[in-house]
Amino acid sequence: MTQSGTFGKQNRRWAALVILVSGLLAWMLALRWRESGFQWTAFAATFGRLGWGWVAAAGGIALLTYVGRALRWQVMLRPIAPHSSFLNLMKATAIGFTAVVLFGRPGEFVRPYLISVKERVPFSSQLAAWVLERILDLLTVLLVFGLALTQVRQSAVGPRLSWVLHTGGSFVGITCTICVVTIFVLRRYSEPMRRRLLEALGFLPARYFARAEKLINAFMAGLEATRSRTYLALLFAYTAAEWVLIAACYVCLFRAFPETSHFGWNEVLVLMGFVCFGSIVQIPGVGGGIQLATVLVLTELFAVQLEVATSFALLNWIITVVVIVPPGLVLSFHEGLNWGKLRRLEAETEL
Repeated sequence: MTQSGTFGKQNRRWAALVILVSGLLAWMLALRWRESGFQWTAFAATFGRLGWGWVAAAGGIALLTYVGRALRWQVMLRPIAPHSSFLNLMKATAIGFTAVVLFGRPGEFVRPYLISVKERVPFSSQLAAWVLERILDLLTVLLVFGLALTQVRQSAVGPRLSWVLHTGGSFVGITCTICVVTIFVLRRYSEPMRRRLLEALGFLPARYFARAEKLINAFMAGLEATRSRTYLALLFAYTAAEWVLIAACYVCLFRAFPETSHFGWNEVLVLMGFVCFGSIVQIPGVGGGIQLATVLVLTELFAVQLEVATSFALLNWIITVVVIVPPGLVLSFHEGLNWGKLRRLEAETEL
């Protein structure tokens, strides 16, 4: 089987899993709607009670998170591009996240592609930076989610589910610790790993081996920031600041609704954890998992009225996801980008 065929098979399996999970979540939500009877009048009335000052604050903080992502990426670029342009990184970040909203997961490739073109660095090195960014965010989500779940009150979910959540939270926390240790191990032994990979590919003809060596070297260069203690400390600091801003955005959204304004940080962290995992199910232009996870957590764990939870989920998606689309579209038109080409990036990277 060819490499592109293998990728296609893996993508089909992943798509099937995403469809299965999204279908299950939608079925659970449909049952909830059927049992309670959704009231559209009550849903519309929730927007009349909103604290729009808190909504505006949430939108402003959400935009700041993209600045934080650009700053973190600049740190990852320093070993191979010490004088990278922050403006270029901001443009690529805004356009890249706009592509994710419009195209779904294939849009993830747009940002590293644009950065590689603007800063004249290998595309594979920026894919490595993207992988490192995903690892840092995943570690943070695991840590936050694990700590929050261990604090879920039994009275809110019942003793059996509380035990499951507590055990799951402890497991996630342990897994997070293991992942952190793994990062430091890879940081220390990345060069031996590179040599072993090249030794394993020694059977290839010279032409293909040279190409593989170039790709591996570029990929490892993208991870070079982990070898410097200063850079690694900056990456962790920017990641922490990024997620503090995200948490602050959720706090503002909670304060905007009278029905959720009394919730504290524990509820914020639990919702953040579920929503972040729900965001794996991404339907282009619509979202999907974010809204489903938000509604289910608010109604099942926090006993929020279904209509309020639905309006919260819609506003949450607009503030945390869609808010970047207008500036992203403006920047893409200013740059004269061909969106058809960007949409084909997934197929190009497989080749």
